[in-house]
Amino acid sequence: VQLVESGGGLVQPGGSLRLSCVASGSIFIIDAANWYRQAPGKRRELVAAITSGGSTNYADSVKGRFTISRDNAKNTVYLQVSSLKPEATAVYYCNAWIRSLSYWGQGTQVTVSA
Repeated sequence: VQLVESGGGLVQPGGSLRLSCVASGSIFIIDAANWYRQAPGKRRELVAAITSGGSTNYADSVKGRFTISRDNAKNTVYLQVSSLKPEATAVYYCNAWIRSLSYWGQGTQVTVSA
């Protein structure tokens, strides 16, 4: 099983991106999933989580601006990031649980700069 993230890039402050995380090589769908981010020189932090039932949770710093969602038919989890601030610059990682095993993607870079 591989998690492949995409959708990162360079965006101006106030802009938006949609990050995707697809689980390839699995006949089982993603159970719970999380998005983390790690800025240079900082610890990796959890920004959003979604359960198998679709319940969501967010870090206080992103509430109202980030939205996590899932498409089980595509075995994909998304993170819509909006109203981006320069401090959101980081590598964003997808973490997914499939049949009680945890998988990580390689990360996708988001850079917020004018």
